[in-house]
Amino acid sequence: MFIDGIKFFLWLALIGFHILGFIAALDAIWKGRTSQGSVAWAVTLILFPYLAVPLYWLFGDRKFYGYINARRSGDLKINALAQNLRLKFQKDNLISHDEQPDISVVERLADMPSTSYNKAELLINGENTFKAIFSGIDHAKCYILVQFYKIHDDNLGKKLQSKLIHKAREGVKIYLLYDDIGCTGLPQSYFNKMRKNGILVSNFKNRKGWAYRLRLNFRNHRKIVVVDGEIAYVGGLNVTDKYMGTQKKYGFWRDTHVKVEGPSVLSTQLPFISDWYWATNNVPELNWEPKYNKKWKNIVLVLPSGPADELETCGIFFVHSINSAKKRLWITSPYFVPDQQVLCALQLAGLRGVDVRLMIPEKSDLLITNLSALSYLDDITKAGVKVYRYSKGLLHQKTMLIDDERSMVGTANLDNRSFRINFEINMLFSNKEFATKVEAMMLEDFSNSFRITNDDYTKKPFWYKLAVKIARLLAPVQ
Repeated sequence: MFIDGIKFFLWLALIGFHILGFIAALDAIWKGRTSQGSVAWAVTLILFPYLAVPLYWLFGDRKFYGYINARRSGDLKINALAQNLRLKFQKDNLISHDEQPDISVVERLADMPSTSYNKAELLINGENTFKAIFSGIDHAKCYILVQFYKIHDDNLGKKLQSKLIHKAREGVKIYLLYDDIGCTGLPQSYFNKMRKNGILVSNFKNRKGWAYRLRLNFRNHRKIVVVDGEIAYVGGLNVTDKYMGTQKKYGFWRDTHVKVEGPSVLSTQLPFISDWYWATNNVPELNWEPKYNKKWKNIVLVLPSGPADELETCGIFFVHSINSAKKRLWITSPYFVPDQQVLCALQLAGLRGVDVRLMIPEKSDLLITNLSALSYLDDITKAGVKVYRYSKGLLHQKTMLIDDERSMVGTANLDNRSFRINFEINMLFSNKEFATKVEAMMLEDFSNSFRITNDDYTKKPFWYKLAVKIARLLAPVQ
């Protein structure tokens, strides 16, 4: 009798999983943002519901509900800040008069104008980046905004903690925002020590409400530091020792950040404030008066993006940037898992004679994305795209050079996660002098890379090619 009862409940559970799988498949088809992703989920949920249903519950969401509604609440404070900032830029004649269509499109995506009179400095690799960030922190007078995807309680993490505590004791207001998933394993004692010293600390809260606590799909991948509304730091580096190239497992870590001064700093504050309000229901009192010098010639557009956007901002930005290239398009990305739109844009750029170069790592910290990248070699190299693999160390920078004047430094990778699932921030620069510096940096990186073709993939053993094919199948959900 007891055995019969167990069998009954097992059969009931199996039937239940298949019913849940079918319902989840309908949900994936109804809410999916790409046909490839919807098909991948639907087929998996129907054929393998025992494994797929829990995974879909954890990773299946593609839309970050509630974020915009939260932003619009609270007497519309954040929307009012954004509107007032636009008016301030207009009144002070800080809005760039570059009215070319390719810039105006990105401005509409950003919902903010590009601004003139900015100063930009490339920060190459961990030592230069954190030397600059720590110097900015040391000179802070009023407040510091800090947001990172990953923070570890290691040497670099402890140094950041120490410097922030020191400034908090001096009376500087400090707001620290971190991502739950990126900081998995970081002891709460690390943040509690900061809180005891007056630092305001919050996790991003990837989802609110008991029904969504296990939803792990979304990441706040932004890396932002703002000092007094006068200096901002944005780029690819997180706060862990491996980004300093001191860990044997990863070796030399190739990454890029950028330091900006000017009106664009205030545009960088806005996405931080939106994230902070989502997490805490509080809007900090900050400086919104732009500090600039008319000798600074860089035109900068700050482009935040994320799964709460009405449009797929990040993916559209990359497609548009690729399509706008006339002579040259150089891109570096640690993870290359493009969707069909980006893939076609790259092919078209190569076919129309643009010097398209894509730099990806030879070794990666994510095996599946490294394998997926190789599956696109035949698609893009046939169209004239030149692919390079960086061999000096682990390439993690996210940069782009378009023709002779436009360049980008940011947090977004060329993958589905950055296009649709992560909260990201990229900076687009329009300045020939700065683009020349980006060019020199990338030429140095190309000198530490080797060019590959599809032949390099076809010569691999069968088991390797099979792994690449399987990784490609999982591309829509990576």
